[in-house]
Parts: sequence; C-alpha cells; structure tokens
Amino acid sequence: MSSSFMDHAGPSVLRWLLSVAAGGLFALFLLVASPVPFPSATLFLAPTAPLASSASSARASKNLFVDAALSAQARAPPAAPASPPRFAYLISGSKGDAGMLRRCLLALYHPRNHYILHLDAEAPDSDRAALAAFVAGHPVLAAARNVRVVEKANLVTYRGPTMVTTTLHAAAAFLWGEGRGKGADWDWFINLSASDYPLVTQDDMMEVFSELPRDLNFLDHTSDIGWKAFARAMPVIIDPALYMKKKGDLFWIPQKRELPTAFKLFTGSAWMVLSRPFVEYLIWGWDNLPRTVLMYYANFISSPEGYFHTVACNADEFRNTTVNHDLHYIAWDNPPMQHPHLLTLGDWDGMLASAAPFARKFRRDDPVLDRIDADLLSRGPGMLAPGGWCAAEVPAAGSNRTGSDDPCAVVGNAAYVRPGPGAARLRQLVTSLLSEENFRPKQCKVAVVEEHIPAKKIEEHIPSEKVEEHH
Repeated sequence: MSSSFMDHAGPSVLRWLLSVAAGGLFALFLLVASPVPFPSATLFLAPTAPLASSASSARASKNLFVDAALSAQARAPPAAPASPPRFAYLISGSKGDAGMLRRCLLALYHPRNHYILHLDAEAPDSDRAALAAFVAGHPVLAAARNVRVVEKANLVTYRGPTMVTTTLHAAAAFLWGEGRGKGADWDWFINLSASDYPLVTQDDMMEVFSELPRDLNFLDHTSDIGWKAFARAMPVIIDPALYMKKKGDLFWIPQKRELPTAFKLFTGSAWMVLSRPFVEYLIWGWDNLPRTVLMYYANFISSPEGYFHTVACNADEFRNTTVNHDLHYIAWDNPPMQHPHLLTLGDWDGMLASAAPFARKFRRDDPVLDRIDADLLSRGPGMLAPGGWCAAEVPAAGSNRTGSDDPCAVVGNAAYVRPGPGAARLRQLVTSLLSEENFRPKQCKVAVVEEHIPAKKIEEHIPSEKVEEHH
C-alpha cells in the first residue's frame, strides 16, 4: 500500500490492519487446532500451480484517484511499479454448457491468471470428463497448470443458496490451493457463467486494474429493495439441493418472517469482481458477520443477488471499498421480460458504448461471438485470446488472420502486458465509476424505507418480476 493512500486513510486503515492481523492469528489458531478438511487435489481433475509470485497488496504508481484528497497526494514520489494483477475466474455452467464454457475459457485465458471450471451436477459426468481431457490435452493449459475442473460437482438450484455455496467453494479453493496452505497468487475473484463473454483482452484488464487500489470490490448494489422486501426477504424458501442428492424445485413454507434488524439488506447483480481481502473475509471471517448473513440467505430467494452485497455493505472494513457496478453489459427487453435479452449483432453498438469488460447473455455460437473474437480479441477459431505473453507475433484486432497456427501456442514473457483499444474503453468506465460524482455518493447508501408493512397479500405488492438468470 502506498504511503499516500495510508496518509489519506489514517487511523481507520490502521484499525483495519490491526483487525486483519488479529483475525489472521485467530484463523491460524483455528487451522492448527481444527481437523476440518480443506479443498485438496482430489477435488479437481486438473490441479493448479502458480507460475510466479506477485505482491497482491501492491499499488501501482498511476492510481485512478477516487477523490480530491487522494488526487492532492499525487505530488508525492511515485511507488515502484507493481507487477500486473492476477485474476481468479470461476466459470460455471450446467447441462449442455460444456462447449460454451470451453470457448469462454479460451477467450479469457492468460498464463498469469487462475481458473476453476464448474459444470453442476445436472450435467453428465461425460461432459466434465471431456472438459478435463481438453484442459489436460491443451499444451499451454497443461503446461501452466492454472486451470482446474471441478470433479465432484455441486448440485445447484436456480435462484437458490446453492449458487452462493458454489461460489464460496471456488473462492476457498483459490485461497487454499491443491495442497495445504498453497493457495494461488491472485488479486481479484471474478464469477462468470458459460453465457458470459469478454469484450476486452486480459492484457486490457491487467493494464487498467494495475492502476487501481487492489482492495476495490465491484458490486452493483442498493439498499432500496422495494417490492423485494415482500417477494424475497419475508418469504422463507427451502433449497432441496442443500440436503438431497437429486435436484428439486425451491419450495416455500407458509410462515413469513420480519425484515432483519441485525444488519441492513442490500441487493444487486449476481456478477461481481471481488478483491482478495474481501474474499478472505468471506471465507475466514474474523468476525461472525459473513457466517450469520450466509445462514440468513440460506432461506432467501435469489440469494446470489444479495449475500455478497449485504456482507460488504455491513462490514466496516469493506463498505468503503465498494464500486457500484458489476462490470457487465446486460440488456433487457422493453417491457422487461423474466430473463435478460439474448445479445446478438444488433447489440454491438450498445456493448461497445457500455465500455464494460464483460457481457451476457449470449446464445451458443451466435455470430456476435465470432465478431467479438475477430474485432475485439483478435482470437482465431479454437485458439487462445492473444496477448503480450504469446511467443509468436500476434495480428492486430480486426485484421484478417491467415493460417491456422496459434500465435499463443508457446508462452513467452507472461508478465509482459500489451493493451489494446479495449483498455481505453475500460479505463474510461473505471475513471467514471471512481469519480467524485459516482464513487462515494453511490457506495453502500442506506435507503429510507417504510417501517410498517401493509397487511395485504404479498403477491399484491409484486410486479412482473425481472429476474437475472445465473447460468
């Protein structure tokens, strides 16, 4: 952490550091004293091994300052340049998603990053075996050993808490690694589905994120839950996937519950970019908030759209690290339908104008994906998305690729970042998000809501629900 940032933050950061240190000692005591097993290599078909070390808490010298006080500190001597950040990607899918998941992986791949691929239990074992065989047989993926396929798949219910537990499962595996205490080196955790696709290269991502404090959490969130108080917070649901081997639908119990008073509810997008410190807090929580909130959301409809947001905004250490955006382009029909609009070539201008690094949802093998590959990622069919790490010369994005040889078949300097036009778009978005108008004013704000709930049927308060599909 740079001295200028410390000077600005003052005692609150020192208190945070002391709490982290105390929590770390307590977590260490628990790890030594507890016989509870942690994720091991037997859980995965393809284990991970970091290529090199980077300081996940380092700050780059060219920060995108978030307010005037920080900007005034820019005259201080710059810190040594940080190594490019690393991202830990969870890419999830279900039955029939293996092909899309593989394509998404190739478009997102970088040898410095880490990847966990999860096909839920509804997908046949043959799909997981084929996916693992693809990873093991790919010369770059196999050599880097930074892609893992979950062998023991989780049973996941759409809109149920098992979606949250699957995300936490991957986060814990990234922290713990294949052997005891050998977690991967990464800075941000990103959850995607097989229906997502990148709109920028990983070099673009690394270039822009190297300019940011590495404790920022990109979470689209609000406490103005409105009708969701009646439709989601008060009903009590049960997810059979928590205790059954066979998938079943969510079901409701007759009794309703009051809104919580121990913490404030927040809701938002299920797609997130979370800092490593926040992920460590979720998994190892040095106070009981992450576990308490998790237990509450076990009976909450669409819990992936609330759990992480509620923890972040109720934790003193992290509420001021939130950036109110999910870094996704998602389109809805007008009037909104139940699920997001499937993106096509007709959405091209909107995707670029959003400057978002990711978009969803895409239909399998839609022509717009081919255009993204050619014009934005410079990726040939079946090839890895190129970057500065590729040993061979990479054609420019939008150029006509000739030949079938993959320029990234051999890894060169994995730390060399060569950003393209996508970095400029993403930097523009992030700069806007961290501006004085958008950063602090939109950060975990508590909305004023009615304390008295009318004694009417819950259904009378619920509009036609717009629901984000999570796979």
